[in-house]
Amino acid sequence: MYPDHTPQQSVEVHRPTPIPSPVVHSAPVVPVQPGTMPTVASVVLPDGRVVTGYAIDHPQPQPVTTPPAVSRTAVNVALGGVGFLTVCGGLLLLTSFIAALTAFITQLVTLAAVIFGGWIAVQVLGTSGSKGGGTTVNIRKAVIKRNYFRG
Repeated sequence: MYPDHTPQQSVEVHRPTPIPSPVVHSAPVVPVQPGTMPTVASVVLPDGRVVTGYAIDHPQPQPVTTPPAVSRTAVNVALGGVGFLTVCGGLLLLTSFIAALTAFITQLVTLAAVIFGGWIAVQVLGTSGSKGGGTTVNIRKAVIKRNYFRG
């Protein structure tokens, strides 16, 4: 294990001396106010030794309740404002749609009136052979007469 040129040294092995287990007496239970003095705890190890010490209770930190970055009231007011603006925009679009629909229907009625009125005018003022109220012009005779008078 060691090289040949290294001098060998003797090694002492120290073995710990076991502690004799003390006789455990039951101590009377004394009520202690919490937080004044820690309780003494004894633990028996598997080899029979008893270890005695203070039990340390780790203090639990209080839960931190940090207020939110934005107050709930501000969030509610903002959401209410967004809802109000949405309703107003919807009513504006509905009003615009109703106005456009009304204008379209008005134009259709006007167009129908013009077409129907024109049809009635053609029926009333149009020429018919059976009625004697209109003036009939024979272009061929008029041209001949005109030429006849000239020549």
